[in-house]
Amino acid sequence: MDGATIFVLALLVLALVTIFSGVKSVPQGREWTVERFGRFTKVLKPGLNLIVPYVDRIGRKLSMMEEVLTIPSQVVITRDNATVTADAIAFYQVVDAAKAAYEVANLQAGITNLCLTNARTVIGAMDLDEVLSKRDEINQRLLSVVDQATSPWGVKVTRIEIKDLSPPTDITEAMARQMKAERFRRAEVTQADGEKQGAILRAEGAKQSAILQAEGRKEAAFRDAEARERLAQAEAKATQMVSDSIEAGNVNALNYFLGQKYVDAFAQLANAPNQKFVVVPMESAGLLGSIAGIAEMTREAITTQVATAAAPRARGQNAAGTVPNVAPPTRPAGT
Repeated sequence: MDGATIFVLALLVLALVTIFSGVKSVPQGREWTVERFGRFTKVLKPGLNLIVPYVDRIGRKLSMMEEVLTIPSQVVITRDNATVTADAIAFYQVVDAAKAAYEVANLQAGITNLCLTNARTVIGAMDLDEVLSKRDEINQRLLSVVDQATSPWGVKVTRIEIKDLSPPTDITEAMARQMKAERFRRAEVTQADGEKQGAILRAEGAKQSAILQAEGRKEAAFRDAEARERLAQAEAKATQMVSDSIEAGNVNALNYFLGQKYVDAFAQLANAPNQKFVVVPMESAGLLGSIAGIAEMTREAITTQVATAAAPRARGQNAAGTVPNVAPPTRPAGT
């Protein structure tokens, strides 16, 4: 191999090295910084990029995807001097590759230390009960402070989540006893309240029942008094009619009145629920006399009605010169 051939081969090798050193392929989700003589010049985006060979060089290779950063556990003293062990997890994303590469020496260490210090600040400003019950508030306050602090680094902190909050064992046992006592107290209060409400409802029911029963008795007494008043009026009217008949000389009305009373009293005696036999009084003749008086009154009433009906027809026939044919009154059956 002569000298010319060696020179050509050297040129080819130099050309290949130059081409490969000037062409850069950046993968998706990453960005590379370019430095010229140690100074940042530009950022290479994902895809095929060209740089000046032997002058420019790749500085930092940064991931632009969201990263997960584990915050180690630490012991924190709360405002009421209780100790609690807390750890967390942070999610962040580089939004400016140049700032993330040259504004902070160790990006993840910086974010971790910010989370640790601010967690002590936030948790230390709260009581133990608030720390255990307001985890979302702690997360929001940590996110606000850390995101604001890391903004100059070209980083966006998207979430910070407290993973675990563990108080000491003795405090945990005391909290369990307190919770158990509180549960018992609530159960007793709930049971007492239920009994109270039940007693009130039963009393209200008894009150309403008594009121309704009193109203029912009042209405029944009113109606009974009205019925007795009507009955007394009817009795007075009947008695007046009988008295009028007696004054007019008709004693049969009195017999009818007494006979009706006698028959009603005898019917009540016979219809008694415990009545096994009926004792007929010795003075049955009085009853028969009363019945005879009723029959006599009926006969007289029928005779009067027939005579009253025949009178107009007799007057009409006498006026025509004929003799009226008056039928004799019919005797009622059974009399």
